[in-house]
Amino acid sequence: MGLLRAAGVVYKPVEQLDLGPDSNEIYVEADIKAPRMGGLLAKIFAWILESRIFGALAFYILKRLNRVHKFISNATVEEPPMFVPLHPYVDLDEQEVIEIDSDASPAERVQQAMNCLPLTSENSLDAFKFSCFRRWTIADYSRAYRNGEITPLKVAERFIYAVHESSSRPLSIAFFINYDAEDILRQATESTLRYERGAPISALDGVPIAVKDEIDCSPYPTTGGTKWLHKVRPCTGDACCVARLRSCGAILVGKTNMHELGATPSGINPHYGPPRNPYDPSRISGGSSSGSAAVVCAGLCPAALGVDGGGSVRMPASLSGVVGFKPTFGGIPHSGVLPLNWTVGMVGVLAGTLEDAFIVYAAISGHLPSHEPTTLPPKIHFPLLNSTNPISNIKLAIYGEWFNDCNEEIRLCCSNAVQLLCERYNWKTVEVTIPELEVMRLAHYVTIGSECSTALSSHLENLGRSEFGWDARVVVDIYGAFNSNEYIKAQKLRYRHMQIHNKIFAKADVIVTPTTGMTAYSISKNALKTGELDYVNGGTIIRYQIAGNFLGLPAITVPVGYDKAGLPIGLQFIGKPWSEPTLMHLAFAMQALCITDYRKPKVFYDILGKK
Repeated sequence: MGLLRAAGVVYKPVEQLDLGPDSNEIYVEADIKAPRMGGLLAKIFAWILESRIFGALAFYILKRLNRVHKFISNATVEEPPMFVPLHPYVDLDEQEVIEIDSDASPAERVQQAMNCLPLTSENSLDAFKFSCFRRWTIADYSRAYRNGEITPLKVAERFIYAVHESSSRPLSIAFFINYDAEDILRQATESTLRYERGAPISALDGVPIAVKDEIDCSPYPTTGGTKWLHKVRPCTGDACCVARLRSCGAILVGKTNMHELGATPSGINPHYGPPRNPYDPSRISGGSSSGSAAVVCAGLCPAALGVDGGGSVRMPASLSGVVGFKPTFGGIPHSGVLPLNWTVGMVGVLAGTLEDAFIVYAAISGHLPSHEPTTLPPKIHFPLLNSTNPISNIKLAIYGEWFNDCNEEIRLCCSNAVQLLCERYNWKTVEVTIPELEVMRLAHYVTIGSECSTALSSHLENLGRSEFGWDARVVVDIYGAFNSNEYIKAQKLRYRHMQIHNKIFAKADVIVTPTTGMTAYSISKNALKTGELDYVNGGTIIRYQIAGNFLGLPAITVPVGYDKAGLPIGLQFIGKPWSEPTLMHLAFAMQALCITDYRKPKVFYDILGKK
């Protein structure tokens, strides 16, 4: 197809890019050329891609129409490749932080995190009469257990009943792929005995925590949302992050539903059902950590683990109205996580509040196993969220054309939230230009696709594709169409964009964006059995996510409002490497300004409160 070769972009040196507000760098909008496909159409498309006659032509057309040839394959990029986004530690001199002993145990870290939180009332559960909606927090669970108002065993029984009830609804929520009532009750009984002896392990003791089914957690298989992966890769024990939670006494309540292989942002799984959005069960909860977002939103757990390879923690958190936190690449051990995208994926936390995300992060972060590559900082800092001196002189970078590339309700809501934040704390916004964002999205797609295809290649040779859902089957077919030239070009672009973002961070402390370009969309009936491919809506949802994964930057989303249909809207802060304390300060401040307006989901279980 040499005669049809598309001209490639010649990228000028980063030093010549104008990143100021009046830059002549053009904002390139996503122009995704792919129809929404579900049902029979998804099957036909898979057959075309796998055809020896038509497959190669179809892949060529898709790459050309979607500008992969222009921006990646045939591009001229002078920068060297950056294969893994590891960041050397730089002392950022952050405000209102405390240094933590790097050798502290997970339980000790949890206690240190609790010491950083504002003091909470020791009142009983009966005393909490809220004028607005409020989710129960980890501190609420811990206090209720210590005061003897309820036991972990009673909470576990309520949890099991709620999960059973959710599956018998007209629209089953499909929170979990696997949960074991007997194992949950066993853990809860052990925790209850510890409280009776006056010896809980930590504030997490007896607190229900769910785990995305991409992370190993005994006694469950790890399916990755498939019907087959656990058969060829048996789970032999807890992932490191899960083991740390278990060592703190947390009750690990099961493996949450997810999009098969994390393939798209919808979270719809044709094998285990769609994890529906508790704010509107006819809509998606977002993917791929869809079940984890839904269980937190619906009150079943104050926090859950997810994995974020392309916004897969932050997108469902935003669409489901909860907090989603993705740390710096290398900050949380990845051992025991399915190796589907090893240079862009990170374990993250979904939680009802920033405080709970912080507590879980404290438990699971820290020194990595010796076999994992790391530049983990020699100093660990936690944010002093109980400080009476709010952090000052914060500069928020905003790229206006990018920020505004969302629906009007999101634009207004997020703009108002940023304005409110700046007025309250006297912080400043800095107008910037971040060029080539669409190029970065495509380079990330080539990277995550190539890594996933490589990870699955031996299994595909042995099993074929017959056990895949049709949507995941198409995605894996497309992933396998990228070649070594495109992968190397993508890594050269990764290095290039890291230099661009370093220049942005020289001007500002964080980058602020909406979390998604749209709110949760409706689940189509023909997607229930085949899954769906909706690259246009998917591209809108993922628009603001890529830097966090492709460049390994920390990022957090916090709910800031709702659209006219009552669907949640999130605001995202993207930080410098190892700037987690500053991100948490910002998210905590934003949460404080919005929390009185939070709304109760249509599907909600009061697991801790009196009944």
